[in-house]
Amino acid sequence: MRLLKVATCNLNQWAMDFDCNLKNIKESISRAKEAGAVIRLGPELEITGYGCEDHFLELDTVTHAWECLQELLLGDWTDGILCSFGMPVLKGSERYNCQVLCLNRKIVMIRPKMWLANDGNYRELRWFTAWKQKDHLDDFLLPNEISEALSQKTVPFGYGYIQFLDTAVAAEVCEELFSPMPPHAELALNGVEVFMNASGSHHQLRKLDIRLRAFIGATHTRGGVYMYSNQQGCDGSRLYYDGCSCIIVNGDMVAQGSQFSLKDVELVVAQMDLDAVASLRGSISSFQEQASCKPRVSSVAVPYKLCQSFNLQMSLSSPLKIQYHSPEEEIAFGPGCWLWDYLRRSGASGFLLPLSGGADSSSVAAIVGCMCQLVVKEIANGDEQVKADAIRIGHYTDGQFPIDSKEFAKRIFYTVFMGSENSSDATRTRAKVLADEIGSWHLDVSIDGVVSALLSLFQTLTGKRPRYKVDGGSNIENLGLQNIQARIRMVLAFMLASLLPWVHNKPGFYLVLGSSNVDEGLRGYLTKYDCSAADINPIGSISKQDLRMFLKWAAFHLGFPSLAEVESAPPTAELEPIRSNYSQLDEVDMGMTYEELSVYGRMRKIFRCGPVSMFKNLCYGWGAKLTPMEVADKVKHFFKYYSINRHKMTVLTPSYHAESYSPEDNRFDLRQFLYNARWPYQFRKIDEFVDNLNGDKVAITKSTDQKKADVTSEGGMGVVAAGSGNPRAGF
Repeated sequence: MRLLKVATCNLNQWAMDFDCNLKNIKESISRAKEAGAVIRLGPELEITGYGCEDHFLELDTVTHAWECLQELLLGDWTDGILCSFGMPVLKGSERYNCQVLCLNRKIVMIRPKMWLANDGNYRELRWFTAWKQKDHLDDFLLPNEISEALSQKTVPFGYGYIQFLDTAVAAEVCEELFSPMPPHAELALNGVEVFMNASGSHHQLRKLDIRLRAFIGATHTRGGVYMYSNQQGCDGSRLYYDGCSCIIVNGDMVAQGSQFSLKDVELVVAQMDLDAVASLRGSISSFQEQASCKPRVSSVAVPYKLCQSFNLQMSLSSPLKIQYHSPEEEIAFGPGCWLWDYLRRSGASGFLLPLSGGADSSSVAAIVGCMCQLVVKEIANGDEQVKADAIRIGHYTDGQFPIDSKEFAKRIFYTVFMGSENSSDATRTRAKVLADEIGSWHLDVSIDGVVSALLSLFQTLTGKRPRYKVDGGSNIENLGLQNIQARIRMVLAFMLASLLPWVHNKPGFYLVLGSSNVDEGLRGYLTKYDCSAADINPIGSISKQDLRMFLKWAAFHLGFPSLAEVESAPPTAELEPIRSNYSQLDEVDMGMTYEELSVYGRMRKIFRCGPVSMFKNLCYGWGAKLTPMEVADKVKHFFKYYSINRHKMTVLTPSYHAESYSPEDNRFDLRQFLYNARWPYQFRKIDEFVDNLNGDKVAITKSTDQKKADVTSEGGMGVVAAGSGNPRAGF
């Protein structure tokens, strides 16, 4: 037997905070050594943090990474343990995203990433060059300071693996696993048994299964040990890196870390027998045949043993059932952990949320409530870092710390119902009850006086006073009156966030939370610079449908039962007067349902459909209930308002990324914000298709009538030739 113990980890790194990152790295190595592991894998770019973005272009960033690596190598951190560290490296004039493999205070090999992530939220080609020389290893000249400190001038650099006396180990970096021809396939044929994948993968709803299937598939048919390490937390941007570091052996999960956690360091350890890998490979005929004619991959020989022989003191890890969170749990825990990281790292003293009693703001309130529950739970479990952060943020003294989530919420969370003459008693009550359930410091304020003052000022300036549409006003007047209310709430929210801590003799400031969802952003169903304008938004990339499912779940599982009533209420902005014969509803205002919006969003972004392609696809999807003309009208209506309101995305509050069809303008969904909203060419093409389809229907109808007449005249013996049916008859 060749017994091997390995460790991988989730690390909560912070871009450009080298002290924080180095502390977490050292803690993970210490724990790995205590566990008896001989391999320790960390996340991609763990020394700098993955999200440095254009800071990667600064020479200082690379220099500081080398300085941190030097500190690790001059100490005893790598004694007796192979460590893979992620950092940027300059080679000549090129900058590479690298894994630096170290053992016994020496750099064994530098492995540059060959296939860079460059879609969605990823822009690695902006900062790094892909390594393209697969046929050899270069001699890399170490920086002078490192060379002198380590008494090592050069190190092998490139694509290859490390050949130890008893096994072979190689790195495969993040995106490379998901490429059409992943390196692990070729490396396995060359005898590599242990694969180390350092990653910087962010959370997206329902995405984890795709990732884990890739790890399992990598070793299911070709054998091997697959180690995966990921960052976990908010490292300074819209993304939440969702951990789930794990270890796979021959296609079986034997160790799995958490997906969402408040911990800064989480270690995942497993023990395996590498002879099981060799045995599986030897039993697969096709593997044997392909290995016999494999292309050679360069290697670095290291005269060192990693494995132990048979002994009963080391038990083998058994296969585990893979743990997945439901989408509702993902919405609670992902944004909840992201908010905690943002809060503790921003220097703020808490959050302020305009709480309307509607589904969106209530979802945000529930997520903050969940965050408070997670904090108290983690403190009870003995996490000293979470405890220290909570004491500082909550301003506890005399040795006190949070032991009750509602009491903690009272210290760090303000909610404000900003009612007007258009607000209903139902929403006011729902906001108050939910605030009590969560424990927030709740305020109820009327904005009517401010609205009236502004309207009087406008009347003094112009001599006119606008009226609502239900009172005989025009659409322009109606919209203007709604926008006044919405924008006053934004101004009031920021004023309260900055001054309420002073009122209550607390230091610092509060972060204003936004609560617009992804569908409203896509449609532009929000006022520019209203309550959607905030410091951060935990639900800005979550659909209305998912939020309603979350509310049902949270009512029971988070202990906020009033959310069930919130979920069942029809969505309304409450910006227009309520009359006996009129009540404002979101879906009526938008001219489309939230369910339809989700369909439009997925087709526009995920399936890359323009107006014409969307029309064609929806003729299939909705053809059973809508005519082509009706489908065309819906598609045109969506694209009209999407393009008119696209400019709002340029000032959208930074939002937690969770949905694959997010319209976020900063980096995920890069499109113009000035459109010809008439889409003349595209809409004309749609009209042509509709005319042709209607013409086909007329022809089919006439043909059918004629056939019926023929059948009747021939005594029911009419015959239709095979294949004569019109291929568009399905429309």
